[in-house]
Amino acid sequence: MKKDIGKSIALYPTPLAVVGAMVDGKPNWVLVGHLGIIGHDHLMLSLAAPHYTNKGIKANGVLSVNLVDEDMLKKADYVGCVSGSKEDKSEVFAYHIGEKGAPVIDEAPLSMECTVEDIYETKGFESFIVTIDYTLAEEALLNGDGKIDYTKLKPVLFEMPTYSYLRTGDVIGKCMTLGKK
Repeated sequence: MKKDIGKSIALYPTPLAVVGAMVDGKPNWVLVGHLGIIGHDHLMLSLAAPHYTNKGIKANGVLSVNLVDEDMLKKADYVGCVSGSKEDKSEVFAYHIGEKGAPVIDEAPLSMECTVEDIYETKGFESFIVTIDYTLAEEALLNGDGKIDYTKLKPVLFEMPTYSYLRTGDVIGKCMTLGKK
């Protein structure tokens, strides 16, 4: 029997990402666990409204989404613990400026440079609807067809309400084949 647990965001775990944006001429990084796919070329990133990074996203209209793997998890966690308004986080990661002007983390296994299309506000949050302009992946993560092999990528996952980081698991089946007779 199922029990009503109230209003609970029960769609976790989600991939963990570090979002990069230029703020007052310097890169700033923020850890984001509230993100999702809203189309084949669109994402939504939900950040608490007071985040310092939001200022740069709104001013420049571009950002980067950098997937976190275990090798960069400690630094990613750090940028989620401190505010760019109080500490300069610009040198936490080696980076380059992408084609659209967003800072992109060099050590991230996969990064997407995105343009802000819209901002949807809810109580205490600003959700950025973005178009993916460029996706940059380490060549070692690509299969023979040039597509991302997620068994190699292994992004860190974020889970609430325990605020835990999880490892990705094994392939258990192929989509659109298990239900066929």
